[in-house]
Amino acid sequence: MQKALVIVPTYNEADNIELLIAEVLKQSPILQMLIVDDGSPDHTAEIVKRVQSTNDRVHLLERPRKMGLGTAYVAGFKYAIANTYDFVFEMDADFSHNPEKLPVMLEQMKQFDLVIGSRYISGVNVVNWPLKRLLLSYFANIYTRVITGMPVHDATAGFKCYKRTVLETIKLDAIISNGYAFQIETNFRAWKKGFKLKEIPITFVDRRVGVSKMSKHIVYEAAFMVWKLKLLSIFNRL
Repeated sequence: MQKALVIVPTYNEADNIELLIAEVLKQSPILQMLIVDDGSPDHTAEIVKRVQSTNDRVHLLERPRKMGLGTAYVAGFKYAIANTYDFVFEMDADFSHNPEKLPVMLEQMKQFDLVIGSRYISGVNVVNWPLKRLLLSYFANIYTRVITGMPVHDATAGFKCYKRTVLETIKLDAIISNGYAFQIETNFRAWKKGFKLKEIPITFVDRRVGVSKMSKHIVYEAAFMVWKLKLLSIFNRL
């Protein structure tokens, strides 16, 4: 039987993580979870360990401090490759991504190599965001599409599923971004390697509890990353 790994980076997600694990694992028997915790002061990792003690579909990778979204996913991807998972998901810990979409994305993996849960493929499907943040996100994705030529409407989306082959091909150690630009970069590298990308519509609901990790640094990184990727592509350095 094929197996899929849902990677969830965490930093202070004690209020969400146990319920999220339960909701994810009930979606399909082939799903397992890897929590990549960056030394959460609220003891998120301890909750995961307690769940692990009675559920062998839950895995934990502990890191000593907050090291960034991109490096968390790269660590998770390497774990997935080493343990030969067929499909590898990215997912937020805060229920902004609906676990019920996981089987829908798995079904699409029969035809595609990278499936993206898109907020903008069928209009604008975002709930509870301030208008300023929504406009920033929406126009950032238009900007990304124009500069890179990549046919993706939601290049910064964080709800995704890869075939393991994609992750084995895109040179994980060469990835240079760490915030939301990481999503743009992985999509772009996969697209340039000739993999088939598919966007499916989702509704993104802003986090129920906790604090957003968005910052100005993350926005600036994404703005400059598209030009770096374009130049790397021109000079065949991806």
